[in-house]
Amino acid sequence: MATVHLRIGDLVWGKLGRYPPWPGKVVSPPKDLKKPRGKKCHFVKFFGTEDHAWIKVEQLKPYHAHKEEMIKINKGKRFQQAVDAVEDFLKKAKGKEQNPEGKGDSKGKKTPNKPLKILEEDDEDLSALKDPSEKPVKDDPHFHHFLLSQSEKPASSMEPISKRLKIIEEDTGSTSIQAADSTAINGSITPTDKRIGFLGLGLMGSGIVSNLLKMGHVVTVWNRTAEKCDLFIQEGARLGRTPAEVASTCDITFSCVSDPKAARDLVLGPSGVLQGIRPGKCYVEMSTVDPETITELSQVITLRGGRFLEAPVAGSQQLSNDGMLVIVAAGDRTVYEDCSSCFQAMGKTSFFLGEAGNAARMMLILNMVQGSFMATIAEGLTLAQATGQSQQTFLDILCQGQMASTFVDQKCQNILQGNFKPDYYLKHIQKDLRLAISMGDMANHPTPMAAAANEVYKRAKALDQSDNDISAVYRAYIH
Repeated sequence: MATVHLRIGDLVWGKLGRYPPWPGKVVSPPKDLKKPRGKKCHFVKFFGTEDHAWIKVEQLKPYHAHKEEMIKINKGKRFQQAVDAVEDFLKKAKGKEQNPEGKGDSKGKKTPNKPLKILEEDDEDLSALKDPSEKPVKDDPHFHHFLLSQSEKPASSMEPISKRLKIIEEDTGSTSIQAADSTAINGSITPTDKRIGFLGLGLMGSGIVSNLLKMGHVVTVWNRTAEKCDLFIQEGARLGRTPAEVASTCDITFSCVSDPKAARDLVLGPSGVLQGIRPGKCYVEMSTVDPETITELSQVITLRGGRFLEAPVAGSQQLSNDGMLVIVAAGDRTVYEDCSSCFQAMGKTSFFLGEAGNAARMMLILNMVQGSFMATIAEGLTLAQATGQSQQTFLDILCQGQMASTFVDQKCQNILQGNFKPDYYLKHIQKDLRLAISMGDMANHPTPMAAAANEVYKRAKALDQSDNDISAVYRAYIH
């Protein structure tokens, strides 16, 4: 994200920990409150609550420039009330400008100071984000809470913002499951009593399993590199010795691996999933693969009496960790419904697209657009440099315009900092572009933009960028 210089009084969007961005205002901290060491941050008061927090500069965005974007991705009632509070604040501020003498009954009166409730990124009782009646999770490393004033409670706090999913039928024939506000215990998610299996603990799978466990699901894990299972065993997961064992002992088995070959091997290979499938067992393929692979896997699973669903995810490692993925599903509708609590735990929205293969097609199209867009951004950055323009200024302008988005902010900031730690592997987006181009060929539909982007990613791979983030496509233009 391009650096934004903020001052006291500026309106912002502040992101705290794993919770969604919230509208706030940069304010002066109490004199006796020290700024956290080693952090470049601002002290922010959140609208619609009496909560305050130190927020890292990279987690802050200007309010007006990102308002439309944030409103699109956050639809809850409490969120809307907070936005309304910002608009009321702006109207009052405008009124004061028009009446600088401050004529009114409040002139000369002081408002009593309220004790500030200070939140940290790993807060244990985020009043803006949790139900006050909910008991703290003692061992959760994401939470730690302290009050500036221990003797008094804040005058008010927001009701919880928690994920609950509701099914919405659309005219297109697809179904979406979307997040909604709720005050229920456990974030409104009642975990299924079905035994869950999960195969593949890569960038995406690790975050998904972590969230399944946090929401109370019983999970058995397996990974080709067994050491990756250790952390999840410590968090309460069970260990499966083979994919076949996991499929045979669990009611619903998910898999999330790198490509079509890995997906086929996991099912059809020695000690594979297929050997563990019995009538009624469910298999959910979350890998991004081609429709032909999905058709093959669906057929072999159902021929054994199993039930099949594809459910690839749109997102990144960070979104996976945050439980904010978008799940695109197709296949057996009853499996989709059985997976409801799992999808709630791992994602903010889920769509059901009908027969198996449709989700693979949709996901390849989505990733084709994302990959092409990332290559175009990298091309713009390097062209700016080649023509004597400031890359930082280019990004600042870009992030204030219509194309401003979290994706652009994060990827461009990574490029400027030379930080290409993978959030989504470059080799995987190139694989998705290749599969999308092949899908276009089969449909006799031209994909010239994707083809051009694919060549850039292939060059980046030749420069040993495969295991870096997709933003490392930038290096294809500078070497």
